[in-house]
Amino acid sequence: MSDNSTLMSETGRSLLADSSVLDSKIIENSKENVFPAPVSDVEEEMPQIETRVILVQEAGKREELLKALEEIKMPYIKMDSIEELGDSDSPEFETVFVVADFQDSVFSNLYKADCRVVGPPVVLHCAQKGEPLPFSCRPLYCASMLNLVLCFTGFRKKDELVKLVTLVHHMGGIIRRDFSSKVTHLVANTTQGDKFRIAVSLGTPIMKADWIYKAWEKRNEIDFCAADDDFRNQFKVPPFQDCMLSFLGFSDEEKASMEEMTEMQGGHYLPVGDDRCTHLVVEENSVKDLPFEPLKSLYVVKQEWFWGSIQMDARAGESMYLFEKSESPGLKKSVSLLSLNTPTSNRKRRRLKETLAQLTRETDMSPFPPRKRPSAEHSLSIGSLLDISNTPESSTTNGETPKSCPRPSKNSTPLPLKQSARWQVAKELYQTESNYVDILTTIIELFQVPLEKEGQLGGPILAPEEIKTIFGSIPDILDVHIKIKEDLEDLMMNWTESRSIGDIILKYSKDLLKTYPPFVNFFEMSKETITRCEKQKPRFHAFLKINQAKPECGRQSLAELLIRPVQRLPSVALLLNDIKKHTAEENPDKVTLERAIESLKEVMTHINEDKRKTEAQRQIFDVVYEVDGCPANLLSSHRSLVQRLETVALGDDLCDKGEQVTLFLFNDCLEIARKRHKVIGAFKSPHGHTRPPACLKHVVLMPLSQIKKVLDIRETEDCHKAFALVVRPPTEQNNKLLSFQMTTEEPPKEDWLKTLCRHVANTICKADAENLIYTVDPDSIEVNTKDMDSTLSRASRAIKKTSKKVTRAFSFTKTPKRALRRALMTHSTIEGRSPCSTNESFMGSRLPSTSSLAAVPSPSLVSLPSIFEKRSHTLSRSTTHLI
Repeated sequence: MSDNSTLMSETGRSLLADSSVLDSKIIENSKENVFPAPVSDVEEEMPQIETRVILVQEAGKREELLKALEEIKMPYIKMDSIEELGDSDSPEFETVFVVADFQDSVFSNLYKADCRVVGPPVVLHCAQKGEPLPFSCRPLYCASMLNLVLCFTGFRKKDELVKLVTLVHHMGGIIRRDFSSKVTHLVANTTQGDKFRIAVSLGTPIMKADWIYKAWEKRNEIDFCAADDDFRNQFKVPPFQDCMLSFLGFSDEEKASMEEMTEMQGGHYLPVGDDRCTHLVVEENSVKDLPFEPLKSLYVVKQEWFWGSIQMDARAGESMYLFEKSESPGLKKSVSLLSLNTPTSNRKRRRLKETLAQLTRETDMSPFPPRKRPSAEHSLSIGSLLDISNTPESSTTNGETPKSCPRPSKNSTPLPLKQSARWQVAKELYQTESNYVDILTTIIELFQVPLEKEGQLGGPILAPEEIKTIFGSIPDILDVHIKIKEDLEDLMMNWTESRSIGDIILKYSKDLLKTYPPFVNFFEMSKETITRCEKQKPRFHAFLKINQAKPECGRQSLAELLIRPVQRLPSVALLLNDIKKHTAEENPDKVTLERAIESLKEVMTHINEDKRKTEAQRQIFDVVYEVDGCPANLLSSHRSLVQRLETVALGDDLCDKGEQVTLFLFNDCLEIARKRHKVIGAFKSPHGHTRPPACLKHVVLMPLSQIKKVLDIRETEDCHKAFALVVRPPTEQNNKLLSFQMTTEEPPKEDWLKTLCRHVANTICKADAENLIYTVDPDSIEVNTKDMDSTLSRASRAIKKTSKKVTRAFSFTKTPKRALRRALMTHSTIEGRSPCSTNESFMGSRLPSTSSLAAVPSPSLVSLPSIFEKRSHTLSRSTTHLI
């Protein structure tokens, strides 16, 4: 018997019409009616009809059929031809014919005579299940499509459709002309049409015609079912069948990945502008307008359509994802539009203050519940740069409640006119806790819940054990931090200096100890699972791509979001240390805070020590040795070096303007060091290794939480590769503007600013890192790099440094210790004492005051005017030479 044997068109009279009518009756019956059980409650007057089986030709020679009929106690007759039977319409018997070949002439004759015909697999199936032979109004060869309801779409050739319908009936399937929720599979020859769209929306599997042909080839396998996932998934219609895709606005790496994914999903890709293209996929964040006028037949869609189709395992409807050209691009309004032309320096300084204050207005952390984040695309007014008169807390002190914050409760304590440093750091703790809770909520609601949801379109994306490995104890961690946030919120709403912050942490220390180590210790396994599943499962890769583009996710990957719990506890410990520093000794919370910090350390000691990054620690030690005076607290197990940047200072806040400054960006802080003017000797370690001398001098170690805004200064003729930071320490009431010019080509300024903002956002537990960047004109903040490298500029800086040295030498307000020692030693020698005895007396007592030394005829002190005259003469001569 041929594998492609089927019923010819002459036997398929009105198959679609008959199928639609008969199936509408049969489908209402239950499965028990297809394989009926013995009926006991039959009326007595109905005559009993005995079923007999006739094995025709080859069927009668198969021993397994004979045994199967005996098992179900079914009488049978073996015949070589149906003519031997005579009249088969005897009222005493219900005759069932078993035919091994449905293409044989014997089968055709039986079908024309409307006889009940089954194939050998049906008999074997019933014997295996212990069920009687099924009643079917059509020939039934096997049960591989039993209880499946199929609908067809896109088939234009009638002969092909009749052939497919016949095979489905032979395998026990049911056909529906119209698509409905009862249809289990749609067999499609096109990705267009209403039936296809409804099937996609309902999650109904959409199959190729090959699925039916391959199932028919397996018709003699008793246990085979055409609906088995492993078999069925081989013949699903791929999402991009009949699609020609082009990609616009993506990086070369992204484009190559998407083109490879297109071919894996049954489509083809073409260059942008090709007339054969059916879909143009656009990266909507980078493309504002199309480079050509698209054809009417071309679908111009966002990238979410591409990834959504892969995730659903079916081509998504284009109407929901159409790319719309923006008539007026939503660019951030420039600060330069608001600048005023005035020669008055006081007005410029006032305008500078107002602009910086406006830039930092939205980053001031409110002690009240989080408000809706304002849009980053806002205009900047001429406000005060170096004050905080327009922040929420200052508005409250003026008797006004900010519109974006709810009024405090009646029992809350009014905030003092000037908040303490302890309140400032406590406010930062509350805000970062609130942001952290939002991040954990996003992880669960945006990723975990959809992955665990039952009835996903296209089936489950990940197995339950993979989901458990990835997310671990995240829900438990969220539950603990929601409670901590609520307690901190109550504390800030009803603030007094005596309220205990340490008690809140101690209250939940046991819960933290229970929830954190399981997640942190298996974090590497979680990342590996994400990477493996993303490579092996295109639907999961698409799922991540879709969610990464959502604003709640801040365009961060799942792995980047999951690292937040790893970083949170060290961050809280640092904030508690800061609060303790600003807590008075008589405050009972001082001791409580120490206990809270110890409890966090206990949690962190349970975290696997192997998770520490040896390479990152080595880099931090190199920074410590390279920077003279680097704070010891830079060394921390949770800290790692991200990037190093060579710059020139454009302002006088940190060091002299034009001085070489090196920025070390860590994951939670920024070390700022300047180039040393005088290099000290090399450092020799106890092991005999000589390190190069420290070439940098420590200026400030700044937590990233103090950075309120990052200013990207526009490129002009007078300003190149410049940027600025708007910062405010918790103990300061004024904002500061720190401006720099990059002196190296790598990294590009845009990449550096994005990296900096991402780590600032991580530190304050915010997802929208891009909204920390503002684009400004150099004139708005009075920054100029034009003469930074000129000879006159270098000479001016040298004169300024020399002037500082002269001032220090001439100053009597703070006499250098070296001069005091020389004066003391000279005075002792005059009195007849040896230098040794003088040194001994010096070591055992304090140095005398400058007033007591005023009358001593010390050469060191007497020579100061002459030194000044000599240096002044040298300075005057060098200035004359430059002019």
